[in-house]
Amino acid sequence: MRDIVTSADAGRSRPAALARWLLVVAALIVAIVAVGGITRLTESGVSITEWKPVAGALPPLNQAQWQAEFDAYRQTPQFTQVNGPAGMTLATYKTIFFWEWVHRLLARAIGLALVAVIAAFAWRRRIPAGYLPRLLALVALVGLQGAIGWWMVESGIVNDVRVSHFRLALHLLTALVTLAGVVWTALDLLALRDGRPPARLRRIGVAALAVLAVQVLLGAFVAGLRAGHVAADWPLMNGALVPDGIDWSQGALHAFAYDPFLLHFVHRWWAWVVVAVLVVLARRVKQGGDRRASIAIHAAFGTQILLGIATVMSGIALWLAVAHQLVGALLVAATTWGAHAAGQRR
Repeated sequence: MRDIVTSADAGRSRPAALARWLLVVAALIVAIVAVGGITRLTESGVSITEWKPVAGALPPLNQAQWQAEFDAYRQTPQFTQVNGPAGMTLATYKTIFFWEWVHRLLARAIGLALVAVIAAFAWRRRIPAGYLPRLLALVALVGLQGAIGWWMVESGIVNDVRVSHFRLALHLLTALVTLAGVVWTALDLLALRDGRPPARLRRIGVAALAVLAVQVLLGAFVAGLRAGHVAADWPLMNGALVPDGIDWSQGALHAFAYDPFLLHFVHRWWAWVVVAVLVVLARRVKQGGDRRASIAIHAAFGTQILLGIATVMSGIALWLAVAHQLVGALLVAATTWGAHAAGQRR
């Protein structure tokens, strides 16, 4: 691969074009987060019991291949303990296989798109100086995400009828960290196009991203433990502010890691901490002159709060829960935009 742009040929770099491609990758990451939500809610995550990076891009093409996939799935705890006794057939299996296959196909598309774009811009000497290491770090994050995804699936194939909620949380957090990195890099490239230096991550940006990361972690635990089902009223939980049923018998740490009632309760109320910090960030951004980023933050967290409440009160309706996860990814992107705007020297 040729050397990357130096000061002598910096004029040939294409920061705006590269930024646009990165925003396409960001959109794909948002899409895969939404499909991941469907995969989880339909219990499709362990339907494919092997990880075949190349051959697995194609679904089964004949009856014998479908039967082989189904036979492998029938050895999992999810089938032997849940779906088998419920009478799952091959036709039903094909439905859950579809969502897991689409999820993995999107993952491949993200990796290929990112690698292809970086390689094409590098070959033409169009990557601005200093950006190649950052872009390669994003590629590494995508690869790590794939490895974590398979590690997560393995926990549901071997150990339990569902995947580990700890591994699920790490899988989701890595995806959203990658999304934030892609968005931040794209915004830095657009700033470069306009002759401005890269943004710095200031304290308000760190605070906003940190409290949001905690909320994402709590949400992943709630999803993995099916804790959304423990209460269907709001703002109370089963008629009480603090729900009955929290098990403190094994200590607070165990309860915060495993108790569905406590995790659901904390996830509900930590959301308002996130809102408070994001309001401060949005005001700071608006005062700095970036009204669009401020509007994006307000719109994202407002929609997310309403979707969270509606999801709980609907008894975890599929489309509402998926929309909640989708807007969660958009909220991460909007918060990253706001943190970038707050750290931009003008």
